[in-house]
Amino acid sequence: MNVLGPVAPDHRERVLTAEALVFLTELHRKFEPTRQELLAARVTRAKELAGGALPDFLAATAKVRAGDWRVGPTPPDLEDRRVEITGPAEAKMMINALNSGAKAFMCDLEDSLSPTWKNVLDGQIALQDAVRRTLRFSQEGGKDYALAEKIATLMVRPRGWHLPEKNLQVDGQPMSGSLVDFGLYFFHNAKETLKRGTGPYFYLPKLESHEEARLWNDVFVFAQERLGLPRGTIKATVLIETILAAYEMDEILFELKDHIVGLNAGRWDYMFSIIKKFAHDPQRMMPDRSQVTMGVPFLRAYAELLVKTCHRRGAHAMGGMAAFIPSRKDAEVNRVATEKVREDKEREASQGFDGTWIAHPDLVKVATPVFDAALAGKPHQKHRQRDDLVVDAAYGRKLIDLTIPGGKITEAGVANNINVALQYTDQWLRGFGAVAIHNLMEDAATAEIARAQLWQWRRHGAKLDDGRTFTLALYEQIKQRELEKLGAAAPEGRARYARVAEILDGLVAGDHFVEFLTLPAYQQLDR
Repeated sequence: MNVLGPVAPDHRERVLTAEALVFLTELHRKFEPTRQELLAARVTRAKELAGGALPDFLAATAKVRAGDWRVGPTPPDLEDRRVEITGPAEAKMMINALNSGAKAFMCDLEDSLSPTWKNVLDGQIALQDAVRRTLRFSQEGGKDYALAEKIATLMVRPRGWHLPEKNLQVDGQPMSGSLVDFGLYFFHNAKETLKRGTGPYFYLPKLESHEEARLWNDVFVFAQERLGLPRGTIKATVLIETILAAYEMDEILFELKDHIVGLNAGRWDYMFSIIKKFAHDPQRMMPDRSQVTMGVPFLRAYAELLVKTCHRRGAHAMGGMAAFIPSRKDAEVNRVATEKVREDKEREASQGFDGTWIAHPDLVKVATPVFDAALAGKPHQKHRQRDDLVVDAAYGRKLIDLTIPGGKITEAGVANNINVALQYTDQWLRGFGAVAIHNLMEDAATAEIARAQLWQWRRHGAKLDDGRTFTLALYEQIKQRELEKLGAAAPEGRARYARVAEILDGLVAGDHFVEFLTLPAYQQLDR
């Protein structure tokens, strides 16, 4: 094991201990070959889709879908998940989230945390302190933050299988970011969580197949045996945020059935996945992102399939994130955000979801009454089996019918995508993974949608609603205008924006679609 990044004394003493590094080394040597095989399988499948193949329910696993089985038991502190708050592994935000009144807090080491080496290690220290109820934060010259007596149940989201951790190498290979995040948290905290009446709970992102779920299950079994914990101690919720995983929900639950308690409708990455998998198909272009709401047919079909699948197997069906965030300074912005979030949660509750996600503590009081009314004194809605949905090949086709009545691609939509991609990438390179832009909470997933749409629209010469064709020249024209706006608003950032514009140009103008924005950006991220 080689540690390539700088290590402060508290990081060495509390995170990168000799014993923890041995555990990470074992994880890498045992599971890295399979991870690489699965990443290669993703490439093969993407080529098949680019060649005209369409996703469908798997014939080879029909018996799993038809079988009468259920997932393992849900721990008491995960039975009621009506409102979950999410945010990065940063002390102040963690304290506010844990104290928010939400039932659970998903502490994010993935899309809302820029993976600078310092952020990764500081996040692990903050997690240790949160588990032990000693987490504190003192604002310079201002307020002190500490945990309340009653806090939300802690869950942790590690990075996806595709992301490396360049600062840790085993046998000359970079480690998987997934195994680093999971391994450090589990090794240092699993037993402590059990002492405190909870457990090591995880959210698993960006799976594309049940084989990838099987790998996580194998990791869980090994880790529990290594620390002498019973099988099933770990409990996980899988985010269904890729189009291929949508066809394998039953299989994913089955592979993880001793360790899984639910699925989550990760809407933003799901939209990005559809754009990415069909980037080469001019017949499957979405309109402006603002028009692609959860009420459109293909997203409604995905959400309701998730509810039906989960409830049939005794698992929680968790709703996704509305991007609107409230304002404590602008009453009108606050009114609009509150109403949009309430509408979103009412839709989810009516579809049968057992709970939902929010991104800001002020939204707990908006989402909670909606689910209080829907649950009517129960901890969840698993009794709603959604037998009205017939899941067959025709239903499967609904998931990839991207028809949106009245959908348009507009110059304003193009400009917004460019603006968000520039601002978010700039902030990500500066170490910030969750960024409020235009009164919306943007993270890596929403930035991915923005740049992916630009590539696809440019690649296929999409028609704007005013009749113009979206060309590279038009992209350059609108990009320069957005750069001027950003430079005028923050003159000190002109050089930074020029740097991120080069990254965006490579993503939009290249001949080939780049799999993830965060991969080329990670190479430019300071250690």
